[in-house]
Amino acid sequence: MSEPSVSEDIIAALPEPVALPSVMVAIPYAFARRFGVVLGEVQGERLGVAMREGSDPKVLLELRRHLARSFAVEIVSAGDFDRLLSDRYAMDGQAAAMAAGGIGLGDELDILATDLPTADDLLDTADDAPAIRLINGIIADAARNGVSDIHIEPYESGLVVRMRIDGVLRETLRMPPHVAPVVVSRVKVMARLDIAERRIPQDGRIGLTLGGKLLDVRVSTLPSRAGERVVLRILDKENAGITLDVLGMTPAMNTMLKGALTEPNGIILVTGPTGSGKTTTLYAAMRLLNDGSRNILTVEDPVEYAIEGVGQTQVNPKVGLTFAAGLRAILRQDPDVVMVGEIRDRETAEIAVQASLTGHLVLSTVHTNDAVGAITRMRDMKVEPFLLASTLRAVIAQRLVRKLCEVCRKPVQAHGSVSALLGFDSGTVVYEPVGCEHCNGTGFKGRIGVFEAIRIDDTIRRMINDGGDEALIARHAFLHAQNLGAAARQLVREGLTTPEEAVRVSRRDMADIEAPLAVDTDA
Repeated sequence: MSEPSVSEDIIAALPEPVALPSVMVAIPYAFARRFGVVLGEVQGERLGVAMREGSDPKVLLELRRHLARSFAVEIVSAGDFDRLLSDRYAMDGQAAAMAAGGIGLGDELDILATDLPTADDLLDTADDAPAIRLINGIIADAARNGVSDIHIEPYESGLVVRMRIDGVLRETLRMPPHVAPVVVSRVKVMARLDIAERRIPQDGRIGLTLGGKLLDVRVSTLPSRAGERVVLRILDKENAGITLDVLGMTPAMNTMLKGALTEPNGIILVTGPTGSGKTTTLYAAMRLLNDGSRNILTVEDPVEYAIEGVGQTQVNPKVGLTFAAGLRAILRQDPDVVMVGEIRDRETAEIAVQASLTGHLVLSTVHTNDAVGAITRMRDMKVEPFLLASTLRAVIAQRLVRKLCEVCRKPVQAHGSVSALLGFDSGTVVYEPVGCEHCNGTGFKGRIGVFEAIRIDDTIRRMINDGGDEALIARHAFLHAQNLGAAARQLVREGLTTPEEAVRVSRRDMADIEAPLAVDTDA
Protein backbone atom coordinates (compact mmCIF):
# COMPACT_ATOMS: atom_id res chain seq x y z
CA MET A 1 0.00 0.00 0.00
CA SER A 2 1.36 3.42 -0.93
CA GLU A 3 1.93 6.05 1.68
CA PRO A 4 -0.66 8.82 1.95
CA SER A 5 0.29 11.99 0.13
CA VAL A 6 -0.51 14.18 3.10
CA SER A 7 0.33 13.37 6.73
CA GLU A 8 -2.56 12.54 9.02
CA ASP A 9 -1.94 15.48 11.35
CA ILE A 10 -2.25 17.94 8.47
CA ILE A 11 -5.49 16.33 7.33
CA ALA A 12 -6.92 16.36 10.84
CA ALA A 13 -6.03 20.00 11.44
CA LEU A 14 -8.27 21.45 8.73
CA PRO A 15 -12.06 21.33 8.62
CA GLU A 16 -14.07 20.58 5.51
CA PRO A 17 -13.85 22.82 2.42
CA VAL A 18 -15.18 26.34 2.89
CA ALA A 19 -16.95 28.75 0.59
CA LEU A 20 -14.89 31.73 -0.51
CA PRO A 21 -14.53 34.74 -0.65
CA SER A 22 -14.17 34.72 3.16
CA VAL A 23 -10.58 33.77 2.47
CA MET A 24 -8.93 35.86 5.15
CA VAL A 25 -10.38 33.60 7.81
CA ALA A 26 -10.73 30.50 5.65
CA ILE A 27 -7.65 28.88 7.22
CA PRO A 28 -7.85 28.38 10.99
CA TYR A 29 -5.18 30.39 12.77
CA ALA A 30 -3.72 27.40 14.62
CA PHE A 31 -3.29 25.56 11.30
CA ALA A 32 -1.73 28.59 9.58
CA ARG A 33 0.78 29.14 12.37
CA ARG A 34 1.68 25.47 12.83
CA PHE A 35 2.15 24.53 9.18
CA GLY A 36 3.41 27.89 7.88
CA VAL A 37 0.81 28.89 5.30
CA VAL A 38 -1.30 32.03 5.13
CA LEU A 39 -3.63 33.39 2.49
CA GLY A 40 -2.47 36.47 0.62
CA GLU A 41 -4.34 39.10 -1.34
CA VAL A 42 -7.23 38.10 -3.58
CA GLN A 43 -7.39 39.76 -6.99
CA GLY A 44 -10.43 38.61 -8.88
CA GLU A 45 -10.19 34.86 -9.35
CA ARG A 46 -6.52 34.74 -8.45
CA LEU A 47 -5.66 33.58 -4.96
CA GLY A 48 -2.20 33.76 -3.39
CA VAL A 49 -0.73 31.73 -0.56
CA ALA A 50 2.41 32.71 1.37
CA MET A 51 4.41 29.76 2.66
CA ARG A 52 7.07 30.01 5.37
CA GLU A 53 10.58 28.86 4.47
CA GLY A 54 11.17 25.28 5.59
CA SER A 55 7.46 24.34 5.78
CA ASP A 56 6.34 20.90 4.64
CA PRO A 57 5.12 21.23 1.04
CA LYS A 58 2.61 18.43 1.69
CA VAL A 59 0.44 20.98 3.44
CA LEU A 60 -0.33 22.58 0.08
CA LEU A 61 -2.21 19.47 -1.03
CA GLU A 62 -4.54 19.60 1.94
CA LEU A 63 -4.89 23.36 1.55
CA ARG A 64 -5.92 22.83 -2.08
CA ARG A 65 -8.62 20.41 -0.96
CA HIS A 66 -9.79 22.74 1.80
CA LEU A 67 -10.06 25.85 -0.38
CA ALA A 68 -11.46 23.93 -3.35
CA ARG A 69 -9.59 26.13 -5.81
CA SER A 70 -6.11 26.62 -7.18
CA PHE A 71 -3.67 29.23 -5.89
CA ALA A 72 -0.21 30.65 -6.47
CA VAL A 73 2.44 29.95 -3.82
CA GLU A 74 5.09 32.43 -2.64
CA ILE A 75 7.91 31.34 -0.32
CA VAL A 76 8.61 34.01 2.35
CA SER A 77 11.08 34.31 5.21
CA ALA A 78 10.05 33.51 8.77
CA GLY A 79 9.96 37.21 9.71
CA ASP A 80 7.80 38.18 6.73
CA PHE A 81 5.51 35.23 7.43
CA ASP A 82 5.00 36.31 11.05
CA ARG A 83 4.05 39.80 9.90
CA LEU A 84 1.58 38.41 7.35
CA LEU A 85 0.11 36.11 9.97
CA SER A 86 -0.38 39.04 12.34
CA ASP A 87 -1.97 41.22 9.67
CA ARG A 88 -4.37 38.55 8.43
CA TYR A 89 -5.64 37.28 11.75
CA ALA A 90 -5.56 40.27 14.11
CA MET A 91 -9.13 41.07 15.13
CA ASP A 92 -10.48 44.29 13.75
CA GLY A 93 -12.73 46.77 15.51
CA GLN A 94 -15.91 44.98 14.46
CA ALA A 95 -14.68 41.70 15.85
CA ALA A 96 -13.80 43.38 19.14
CA ALA A 97 -17.24 44.97 19.25
CA MET A 98 -18.86 41.57 18.68
CA ALA A 99 -16.84 40.16 21.53
CA ALA A 100 -17.94 43.04 23.70
CA GLY A 101 -21.53 42.31 22.84
CA GLY A 102 -21.13 38.88 24.37
CA ILE A 103 -20.47 40.36 27.81
CA GLY A 104 -23.52 40.86 29.92
CA LEU A 105 -25.80 38.59 27.89
CA GLY A 106 -25.65 36.11 30.74
CA ASP A 107 -25.50 36.64 34.49
CA GLU A 108 -22.88 33.94 34.99
CA LEU A 109 -19.92 36.29 34.41
CA ASP A 110 -18.43 37.25 37.75
CA ILE A 111 -15.19 39.13 38.19
CA LEU A 112 -12.64 37.00 36.40
CA ALA A 113 -9.76 35.76 38.50
CA THR A 114 -8.43 32.91 36.43
CA ASP A 115 -4.76 32.61 35.59
CA LEU A 116 -3.46 33.34 32.09
CA PRO A 117 0.11 32.61 30.94
CA THR A 118 1.97 35.84 30.28
CA ALA A 119 3.23 34.81 26.85
CA ASP A 120 0.02 33.54 25.27
CA ASP A 121 -0.50 34.20 21.58
CA LEU A 122 -3.45 36.56 21.29
CA LEU A 123 -4.54 35.13 17.97
CA ASP A 124 -4.67 31.55 19.22
CA THR A 125 -7.64 31.96 21.53
CA ALA A 126 -8.48 28.61 23.02
CA ASP A 127 -10.72 30.12 25.68
CA ASP A 128 -13.77 31.78 24.14
CA ALA A 129 -14.93 33.55 27.29
CA PRO A 130 -16.31 36.93 26.11
CA ALA A 131 -14.09 39.00 28.41
CA ILE A 132 -10.97 37.22 27.24
CA ARG A 133 -11.97 37.51 23.60
CA LEU A 134 -12.69 41.19 24.11
CA ILE A 135 -9.32 42.04 25.68
CA ASN A 136 -7.44 39.92 23.15
CA GLY A 137 -9.35 41.58 20.33
CA ILE A 138 -8.68 45.09 21.61
CA ILE A 139 -4.94 44.52 22.07
CA ALA A 140 -4.57 42.66 18.77
CA ASP A 141 -6.44 45.38 16.89
CA ALA A 142 -4.31 48.05 18.58
CA ALA A 143 -1.03 46.31 17.76
CA ARG A 144 -2.03 45.83 14.14
CA ASN A 145 -2.92 49.51 13.71
CA GLY A 146 0.20 50.89 15.38
CA VAL A 147 -1.57 52.10 18.53
CA SER A 148 0.76 53.30 21.28
CA ASP A 149 -1.73 53.49 24.18
CA ILE A 150 -5.12 51.97 25.01
CA HIS A 151 -7.31 53.87 27.48
CA ILE A 152 -10.10 51.94 29.23
CA GLU A 153 -12.25 54.56 30.95
CA PRO A 154 -15.34 53.84 33.08
CA TYR A 155 -18.11 56.45 33.32
CA GLU A 156 -21.65 56.34 34.63
CA SER A 157 -22.93 56.21 31.06
CA GLY A 158 -20.68 53.35 29.95
CA LEU A 159 -17.19 51.95 29.49
CA VAL A 160 -15.22 53.78 26.81
CA VAL A 161 -12.15 52.41 25.04
CA ARG A 162 -9.93 54.99 23.33
CA MET A 163 -6.72 54.38 21.41
CA ARG A 164 -3.86 56.76 20.68
CA ILE A 165 -2.87 56.47 17.03
CA ASP A 166 -0.08 58.69 15.75
CA GLY A 167 -0.33 60.76 18.93
CA VAL A 168 -4.09 61.42 18.72
CA LEU A 169 -6.71 59.73 20.92
CA ARG A 170 -9.77 58.26 19.19
CA GLU A 171 -12.76 56.48 20.69
CA THR A 172 -13.00 52.97 19.27
CA LEU A 173 -15.48 51.15 21.50
CA ARG A 174 -18.29 51.94 23.94
CA MET A 175 -19.90 49.33 26.20
CA PRO A 176 -22.50 49.23 29.00
CA PRO A 177 -21.30 50.44 32.42
CA HIS A 178 -21.76 47.07 34.14
CA VAL A 179 -19.08 45.60 31.87
CA ALA A 180 -16.33 47.72 33.47
CA PRO A 181 -15.52 45.49 36.49
CA VAL A 182 -15.25 42.41 34.27
CA VAL A 183 -12.94 44.05 31.74
CA VAL A 184 -10.74 45.77 34.33
CA SER A 185 -10.41 42.61 36.40
CA ARG A 186 -9.43 40.60 33.35
CA VAL A 187 -6.65 43.07 32.49
CA LYS A 188 -5.41 43.04 36.09
CA VAL A 189 -5.28 39.25 36.08
CA MET A 190 -3.21 39.29 32.89
CA ALA A 191 -0.83 41.87 34.43
CA ARG A 192 -0.50 39.93 37.71
CA LEU A 193 -2.08 42.73 39.74
CA ASP A 194 -4.22 42.46 42.87
CA ILE A 195 -7.83 42.36 41.62
CA ALA A 196 -9.16 42.79 45.16
CA GLU A 197 -7.36 46.14 45.61
CA ARG A 198 -9.28 48.97 43.97
CA ARG A 199 -8.30 51.88 46.21
CA ILE A 200 -4.71 52.50 45.11
CA PRO A 201 -2.97 52.75 41.72
CA GLN A 202 -1.16 49.67 40.47
CA ASP A 203 1.41 49.05 37.74
CA GLY A 204 2.21 45.83 35.91
CA ARG A 205 3.29 44.31 32.62
CA ILE A 206 1.90 41.77 30.19
CA GLY A 207 4.15 39.83 27.83
CA LEU A 208 2.31 38.79 24.68
CA THR A 209 2.92 37.56 21.17
CA LEU A 210 0.85 38.48 18.14
CA GLY A 211 1.43 36.00 15.35
CA GLY A 212 5.04 35.49 16.43
CA LYS A 213 5.59 39.21 17.04
CA LEU A 214 6.68 40.03 20.60
CA LEU A 215 4.75 42.73 22.45
CA ASP A 216 5.38 44.19 25.88
CA VAL A 217 2.29 45.84 27.37
CA ARG A 218 2.69 48.18 30.35
CA VAL A 219 -0.44 48.36 32.49
CA SER A 220 -1.38 51.20 34.82
CA THR A 221 -4.56 51.36 36.90
CA LEU A 222 -5.95 54.43 38.66
CA PRO A 223 -9.02 54.66 40.92
CA SER A 224 -11.62 57.09 39.62
CA ARG A 225 -15.14 58.15 40.50
CA ALA A 226 -16.86 55.54 38.33
CA GLY A 227 -14.36 52.72 38.76
CA GLU A 228 -10.76 51.97 37.86
CA ARG A 229 -9.21 53.55 34.79
CA VAL A 230 -6.72 51.37 32.93
CA VAL A 231 -4.07 52.52 30.47
CA LEU A 232 -2.15 49.95 28.45
CA ARG A 233 1.01 51.14 26.68
CA ILE A 234 2.01 48.81 23.85
CA LEU A 235 5.75 48.48 23.32
CA ASP A 236 6.61 46.71 20.09
CA LYS A 237 9.97 45.07 20.75
CA GLU A 238 10.88 45.44 17.08
CA ASN A 239 11.21 49.19 17.75
CA ALA A 240 14.22 48.49 19.94
CA GLY A 241 16.13 47.87 16.72
CA ILE A 242 15.51 51.34 15.26
CA THR A 243 18.70 53.06 14.13
CA LEU A 244 19.61 56.74 14.01
CA ASP A 245 19.36 56.76 10.22
CA VAL A 246 15.58 56.21 10.20
CA LEU A 247 14.55 58.75 12.84
CA GLY A 248 14.13 61.59 10.35
CA MET A 249 17.19 63.68 11.18
CA THR A 250 18.85 65.70 8.44
CA PRO A 251 22.18 64.27 7.21
CA ALA A 252 24.07 67.12 8.87
CA MET A 253 22.34 66.56 12.23
CA ASN A 254 22.86 62.81 11.98
CA THR A 255 26.58 63.32 11.38
CA MET A 256 26.77 65.80 14.25
CA LEU A 257 25.12 63.37 16.70
CA LYS A 258 27.31 60.47 15.62
CA GLY A 259 30.33 62.71 16.14
CA ALA A 260 29.18 63.54 19.67
CA LEU A 261 28.67 59.82 20.39
CA THR A 262 32.31 59.13 19.51
CA GLU A 263 33.46 61.39 22.36
CA PRO A 264 35.11 59.37 25.15
CA ASN A 265 33.26 61.32 27.84
CA GLY A 266 30.71 64.07 28.37
CA ILE A 267 26.93 64.51 28.49
CA ILE A 268 24.48 64.25 25.58
CA LEU A 269 20.94 65.41 26.38
CA VAL A 270 17.68 64.78 24.52
CA THR A 271 14.79 67.09 25.38
CA GLY A 272 11.12 67.30 24.57
CA PRO A 273 7.68 66.69 26.09
CA THR A 274 6.28 63.29 27.04
CA GLY A 275 5.66 61.14 23.98
CA SER A 276 8.06 63.00 21.71
CA GLY A 277 10.30 60.00 21.07
CA LYS A 278 13.21 60.88 23.37
CA THR A 279 13.67 57.30 24.57
CA THR A 280 13.63 55.98 21.01
CA THR A 281 16.43 58.38 20.11
CA LEU A 282 18.50 57.31 23.13
CA TYR A 283 17.97 53.63 22.32
CA ALA A 284 19.06 54.26 18.73
CA ALA A 285 22.21 55.94 20.06
CA MET A 286 22.91 53.02 22.40
CA ARG A 287 22.43 50.60 19.53
CA LEU A 288 25.15 52.45 17.62
CA LEU A 289 27.50 52.26 20.63
CA ASN A 290 26.65 48.65 21.48
CA ASP A 291 29.43 46.99 19.50
CA GLY A 292 30.69 44.69 22.25
CA SER A 293 33.71 46.81 23.13
CA ARG A 294 31.90 49.03 25.66
CA ASN A 295 30.19 48.37 28.97
CA ILE A 296 26.82 50.13 28.62
CA LEU A 297 24.62 50.45 31.69
CA THR A 298 21.25 52.18 32.10
CA VAL A 299 18.93 53.24 34.89
CA GLU A 300 15.40 53.79 33.60
CA ASP A 301 11.84 54.33 34.80
CA PRO A 302 10.69 51.93 33.50
CA VAL A 303 12.85 49.83 31.18
CA GLU A 304 11.11 50.33 27.83
CA TYR A 305 12.86 47.70 25.70
CA ALA A 306 15.32 44.95 26.50
CA ILE A 307 18.57 45.35 24.55
CA GLU A 308 20.99 42.46 24.27
CA GLY A 309 24.42 43.50 25.51
CA VAL A 310 23.20 46.42 27.66
CA GLY A 311 22.80 46.22 31.44
CA GLN A 312 19.44 47.78 32.26
CA THR A 313 18.22 48.69 35.76
CA GLN A 314 14.71 49.84 36.61
CA VAL A 315 14.04 52.55 39.17
CA ASN A 316 12.18 51.36 42.27
CA PRO A 317 11.54 54.23 44.71
CA LYS A 318 9.77 51.88 47.16
CA VAL A 319 13.13 50.34 48.07
CA GLY A 320 15.16 53.52 47.65
CA LEU A 321 16.40 52.82 44.11
CA THR A 322 16.00 56.31 42.65
CA PHE A 323 17.73 57.68 39.57
CA ALA A 324 20.46 59.15 41.76
CA ALA A 325 20.96 55.94 43.76
CA GLY A 326 20.93 53.79 40.62
CA LEU A 327 23.38 56.09 38.84
CA ARG A 328 25.68 56.10 41.83
CA ALA A 329 25.60 52.29 41.94
CA ILE A 330 26.22 51.64 38.26
CA LEU A 331 29.26 53.93 38.31
CA ARG A 332 30.88 51.24 40.46
CA GLN A 333 30.26 48.69 37.67
CA ASP A 334 33.05 50.05 35.45
CA PRO A 335 30.80 51.46 32.70
CA ASP A 336 31.96 53.17 29.52
CA VAL A 337 28.52 54.53 28.61
CA VAL A 338 25.77 55.41 31.10
CA MET A 339 22.17 56.12 30.13
CA VAL A 340 19.96 57.83 32.72
CA GLY A 341 16.27 57.79 31.85
CA GLU A 342 15.74 61.35 33.07
CA ILE A 343 17.62 64.02 34.98
CA ARG A 344 14.92 65.48 37.18
CA ASP A 345 16.65 66.68 40.35
CA ARG A 346 19.85 68.30 41.57
CA GLU A 347 21.38 65.12 42.96
CA THR A 348 21.01 63.20 39.69
CA ALA A 349 22.36 66.14 37.70
CA GLU A 350 25.43 66.46 39.93
CA ILE A 351 26.22 62.74 39.74
CA ALA A 352 25.80 62.78 35.94
CA VAL A 353 28.23 65.69 35.67
CA GLN A 354 30.74 64.00 37.96
CA ALA A 355 30.42 60.78 35.94
CA SER A 356 31.23 62.64 32.72
CA LEU A 357 34.21 64.32 34.38
CA THR A 358 35.61 60.93 35.40
CA GLY A 359 35.64 59.55 31.87
CA HIS A 360 32.11 58.30 31.20
CA LEU A 361 29.80 59.16 28.31
CA VAL A 362 26.40 60.00 29.82
CA LEU A 363 23.15 59.95 27.80
CA SER A 364 19.99 61.34 29.35
CA THR A 365 16.78 63.32 28.87
CA VAL A 366 15.38 66.46 30.44
CA HIS A 367 11.93 67.98 30.09
CA THR A 368 12.38 71.34 28.38
CA ASN A 369 10.73 72.98 25.39
CA ASP A 370 13.83 73.42 23.25
CA ALA A 371 17.52 72.58 23.13
CA VAL A 372 18.76 75.83 24.67
CA GLY A 373 16.28 75.41 27.52
CA ALA A 374 18.14 72.27 28.61
CA ILE A 375 21.19 74.40 29.46
CA THR A 376 19.07 76.69 31.61
CA ARG A 377 17.37 73.70 33.23
CA MET A 378 20.70 72.20 34.24
CA ARG A 379 21.77 75.53 35.73
CA ASP A 380 18.46 75.70 37.61
CA MET A 381 19.39 72.36 39.17
CA LYS A 382 22.46 74.10 40.61
CA VAL A 383 25.02 72.60 38.27
CA GLU A 384 27.99 74.93 38.27
CA PRO A 385 28.29 76.76 34.91
CA PHE A 386 31.98 75.92 34.52
CA LEU A 387 31.24 72.20 35.08
CA LEU A 388 28.33 72.27 32.62
CA ALA A 389 30.44 74.05 30.03
CA SER A 390 33.22 71.48 30.26
CA THR A 391 31.00 68.36 30.20
CA LEU A 392 28.08 69.10 27.85
CA ARG A 393 28.70 67.78 24.33
CA ALA A 394 25.37 68.10 22.49
CA VAL A 395 21.69 68.82 23.11
CA ILE A 396 18.87 67.57 20.88
CA ALA A 397 15.27 68.76 21.06
CA GLN A 398 12.59 66.82 19.25
CA ARG A 399 8.88 66.51 18.51
CA LEU A 400 6.78 64.05 16.53
CA VAL A 401 4.44 65.11 13.74
CA ARG A 402 1.94 62.97 11.87
CA LYS A 403 3.00 62.00 8.37
CA LEU A 404 0.56 62.57 5.54
CA CYS A 405 -0.62 59.45 3.77
CA GLU A 406 1.33 59.34 0.52
CA VAL A 407 -1.52 57.53 -1.22
CA CYS A 408 -4.28 60.10 -0.75
CA ARG A 409 -2.64 63.42 0.22
CA LYS A 410 -3.83 66.34 -1.90
CA PRO A 411 -1.84 69.43 -2.97
CA VAL A 412 -3.47 72.78 -2.23
CA GLN A 413 -2.38 76.39 -2.14
CA ALA A 414 -1.36 77.69 1.25
CA HIS A 415 -3.92 79.96 2.81
CA GLY A 416 -5.30 81.02 6.14
CA SER A 417 -3.80 82.15 9.40
CA VAL A 418 -1.83 78.92 9.90
CA SER A 419 0.10 79.43 6.68
CA ALA A 420 0.63 83.06 7.63
CA LEU A 421 2.14 81.93 10.93
CA LEU A 422 4.50 79.69 9.01
CA GLY A 423 5.53 82.54 6.75
CA PHE A 424 4.35 80.89 3.53
CA ASP A 425 3.23 82.95 0.55
CA SER A 426 -0.38 82.58 -0.46
CA GLY A 427 0.62 80.66 -3.60
CA THR A 428 2.87 78.14 -1.86
CA VAL A 429 1.82 74.55 -2.53
CA VAL A 430 1.26 72.46 0.58
CA TYR A 431 -0.55 69.17 1.14
CA GLU A 432 -3.65 68.36 3.15
CA PRO A 433 -5.08 65.01 4.36
CA VAL A 434 -7.89 63.29 2.48
CA GLY A 435 -8.37 59.78 3.86
CA CYS A 436 -8.38 56.38 2.19
CA GLU A 437 -8.30 52.67 3.01
CA HIS A 438 -4.52 52.75 3.32
CA CYS A 439 -4.67 55.20 6.25
CA ASN A 440 -8.02 54.09 7.71
CA GLY A 441 -9.65 57.30 6.54
CA THR A 442 -7.49 59.57 8.71
CA GLY A 443 -5.27 61.04 6.00
CA PHE A 444 -2.18 60.30 8.11
CA LYS A 445 0.07 57.25 8.27
CA GLY A 446 2.78 57.09 10.92
CA ARG A 447 4.88 59.86 12.44
CA ILE A 448 8.21 61.49 11.76
CA GLY A 449 10.59 63.35 14.05
CA VAL A 450 11.24 67.08 14.02
CA PHE A 451 14.65 67.91 15.46
CA GLU A 452 16.90 70.76 16.44
CA ALA A 453 20.41 70.20 17.76
CA ILE A 454 23.15 72.20 19.43
CA ARG A 455 26.76 71.02 19.25
CA ILE A 456 28.66 72.63 22.10
CA ASP A 457 31.60 74.48 20.55
CA ASP A 458 34.13 76.83 22.17
CA THR A 459 31.88 79.88 21.72
CA ILE A 460 28.86 78.26 23.39
CA ARG A 461 31.15 76.83 26.07
CA ARG A 462 32.31 80.36 26.93
CA MET A 463 28.71 81.61 26.94
CA ILE A 464 27.65 78.88 29.37
CA ASN A 465 30.64 79.55 31.59
CA ASP A 466 29.87 83.29 31.61
CA GLY A 467 26.19 82.71 32.40
CA GLY A 468 24.94 83.82 28.97
CA ASP A 469 21.17 83.88 28.49
CA GLU A 470 19.18 81.65 26.13
CA ALA A 471 18.82 84.33 23.46
CA LEU A 472 22.55 84.72 22.94
CA ILE A 473 23.19 80.99 22.94
CA ALA A 474 20.34 80.33 20.49
CA ARG A 475 21.45 83.13 18.20
CA HIS A 476 24.85 81.51 17.80
CA ALA A 477 23.67 77.88 17.83
CA PHE A 478 21.16 78.33 15.00
CA LEU A 479 23.23 80.70 12.90
CA HIS A 480 23.77 77.94 10.33
CA ALA A 481 21.35 75.27 11.54
CA GLN A 482 17.60 74.70 11.70
CA ASN A 483 15.61 75.17 14.85
CA LEU A 484 12.39 73.27 15.54
CA GLY A 485 10.20 75.76 13.71
CA ALA A 486 12.38 75.75 10.60
CA ALA A 487 12.60 71.95 10.60
CA ALA A 488 8.80 71.66 10.84
CA ARG A 489 8.34 74.13 7.98
CA GLN A 490 10.75 72.11 5.86
CA LEU A 491 8.63 68.99 6.36
CA VAL A 492 5.55 70.97 5.26
CA ARG A 493 7.32 72.14 2.11
CA GLU A 494 8.33 68.55 1.32
CA GLY A 495 4.71 67.43 1.65
CA LEU A 496 5.41 65.12 4.60
CA THR A 497 3.04 66.87 7.01
CA THR A 498 0.49 69.69 7.19
CA PRO A 499 0.93 73.32 8.27
CA GLU A 500 -1.40 72.65 11.21
CA GLU A 501 0.86 69.86 12.44
CA ALA A 502 3.91 72.09 12.15
CA VAL A 503 2.30 74.80 14.25
CA ARG A 504 0.98 72.26 16.77
CA VAL A 505 4.36 70.77 17.60
CA SER A 506 6.54 73.87 17.44
CA ARG A 507 4.25 76.28 19.33
CA ARG A 508 6.46 79.20 18.49
CA ASP A 509 6.15 82.85 17.75
CA MET A 510 6.07 82.59 13.97
CA ALA A 511 6.13 86.32 13.34
CA ASP A 512 9.88 86.38 12.73
CA ILE A 513 10.45 82.88 11.42
CA GLU A 514 12.03 84.05 8.20
CA ALA A 515 14.93 85.48 10.19
CA PRO A 516 17.35 82.56 10.72
CA LEU A 517 18.80 84.26 13.78
CA ALA A 518 15.44 84.55 15.51
CA VAL A 519 15.27 83.14 18.99
CA ASP A 520 12.42 80.74 19.63
CA THR A 521 10.66 80.99 22.96
CA ASP A 522 8.83 77.68 23.11
CA ALA A 523 5.66 78.32 25.07
